Amino acid sequence: MNLEQVRQAYASVAELYIELFGTSQQVHADDLAFIGRHLAGRPGTVLDLGCGPGHITDYLRSLGVNATGIDMVPEFIAHAQAAHPSGSYQLGSMENLAVANHSIAGILAWGSLIHLPPKDLDGVLAEFRRVMAPAGTLVLGLFVGDEVAAFDHKVVTAYRWPVDEFSERLARAGFTEVERLQRPSEGTHRPHAAIAAIATEG
Repeated sequence: MNLEQVRQAYASVAELYIELFGTSQQVHADDLAFIGRHLAGRPGTVLDLGCGPGHITDYLRSLGVNATGIDMVPEFIAHAQAAHPSGSYQLGSMENLAVANHSIAGILAWGSLIHLPPKDLDGVLAEFRRVMAPAGTLVLGLFVGDEVAAFDHKVVTAYRWPVDEFSERLARAGFTEVERLQRPSEGTHRPHAAIAAIATEG
């Protein structure tokens, strides 16, 4: 599995995905509160990486955040630009961010890392740390399991993580966890966690 395969998979279902998940009203209220609590009120630019249809980027902007949505699926970026014309959206990859070192106040990676093979996680987190300003905030959402394991996501293969192990990966990359939100499975929704972490000195 590589990011090009993930891009193609999402492009093939973009219209349905937008219909099912493309507004902030379709995001759990606890998740929106968690995202806002850690990313609102921060001076500087916040990147919403893997922004999809742009709905959470728009939510952040409604809170006064200077948020830019980045996604590798052209269909999502086109929709985001049409649905939220005052917003900032661009094509890009989280593996190679076109921004300067230590220039970003915050990063949201909400479900954006779930398709990343475990062997590739450290490299992406290192890229996040490269662009993050001192004490910048990283907020992410992931699927939870007792061990790192692949599963059949409806779009393309995804991975679940033990939350403690994911937090350890963040620490190795130079981030310190400051808050965690966990939610058990609900109906068709898998166990989920959110982590907020601060870029540490050094």
